[in-house]
Amino acid sequence: MKAEAWIFGACTVFFLLVTPAYWLITSASEHGGDWTGTSALTMTMLLAFMVTIYLGFHAKRMDPRPEDRKDAEIAEGAGELGFFPPYSWWPMWTGASLGVCVFGVASGAWWLFIIGAALGALALAAGSSSTTGVSTLTRGDR
Repeated sequence: MKAEAWIFGACTVFFLLVTPAYWLITSASEHGGDWTGTSALTMTMLLAFMVTIYLGFHAKRMDPRPEDRKDAEIAEGAGELGFFPPYSWWPMWTGASLGVCVFGVASGAWWLFIIGAALGALALAAGSSSTTGVSTLTRGDR
């Protein structure tokens, strides 16, 4: 995870440098600085920083993976990668109900928001209670 932390750290530094430069370039126009783009770049920098901190924290706490060690052999990477849930339709229904909620708010139809919230609660309850088993992914399955 050390390599991933360095990649996101480089992205954080990039956005840290680009954000004020973007503000200065857009403030030279007759309309002033662009608040929308500057805000988006600031949030992107903060999100990249958050991922950097998370990956760096976990890279220090766990043993180095074969991908992180220079003396590792290819065969050391074989074996189980972890447990992953099988294919499920419930995330699609949860996302669709969220779309109905957002559409209801955007169009000012609060009754549509209430219908979407009810469908979302139903999708969350049904999706969390369905037990279809757990699959194991190994490096040979890629």
